[in-house]
Amino acid sequence: MGTLYLVATPIGNLEDISARALRVLHESSLIAAEDTRHTRKLLQHYGIQTEVTSYHEHSQTNRISQILSKLEVGDVALVSDAGTPALNDPGYELVQAALEQGFPVSPIPGPSAPLAALVASGLPTHTFLYLGYLPRKSGERRRLLDQNRGQPHTLIFLETPHRLISALVELEEVLGDRQIAVARELTKLHEEIYRGTISQARTHFTAKKPRGEFTLIISGHVHKEERWSMERLNAALVAASAQELPASQVASQLAAESGWPRREVYQMLTDRRRNDDKS
Repeated sequence: MGTLYLVATPIGNLEDISARALRVLHESSLIAAEDTRHTRKLLQHYGIQTEVTSYHEHSQTNRISQILSKLEVGDVALVSDAGTPALNDPGYELVQAALEQGFPVSPIPGPSAPLAALVASGLPTHTFLYLGYLPRKSGERRRLLDQNRGQPHTLIFLETPHRLISALVELEEVLGDRQIAVARELTKLHEEIYRGTISQARTHFTAKKPRGEFTLIISGHVHKEERWSMERLNAALVAASAQELPASQVASQLAAESGWPRREVYQMLTDRRRNDDKS
């Protein structure tokens, strides 16, 4: 009996694949790929000659039984176009089928665009809500945003370049002008992470035509009555002033957590650091 391995592959930079992932891809009896042409470029780069079959949303019904048959005699590696398989793609149905048949399922951790964008966003990472691609239709987008506007968690969405501007307009209208990090082309040559308010991001990407796939990281809702007292904010500023992180990143995170305006937090933090340098 074989194991179904969920192998994370690079989201851009080919150096991001792990040694274990390469070994599993080499040793498996079959690689099930979302896009065989895309995956073969990776395999050719590393000299891996394992058999490859397609597994995507249009082929999954016919392919599941074939892949399960392969698992009877050997290991199978599941990969997506880029990043971690079974996350926002049909791979989870194969995982369910394999588990139902009693096959072991093992993840090979690695790149993930939502997590890479989150940890670099400067927004709170201790609790977050991943909601995948925003719906294509405006009405459905607004309903989803309205359902989650009271969430205290950092929100994560995916979006395509041709819908980015309309999505930013509706994000601001429904959620308010919150802090956002807009990440594109992560780990690639033209990587960009724009940090600011939603309105600032809309202005930026209106002037600069959106290109590439986007990950949107948005600060969670802070109830007005939950706004930190000045004493609590000062205590956080004391701790933050000793950190080596950029003031803009610290200010964004503290603003999202405290309910204080980012501009005020940034000014207080820079004033404190300036005074510390003088003393």
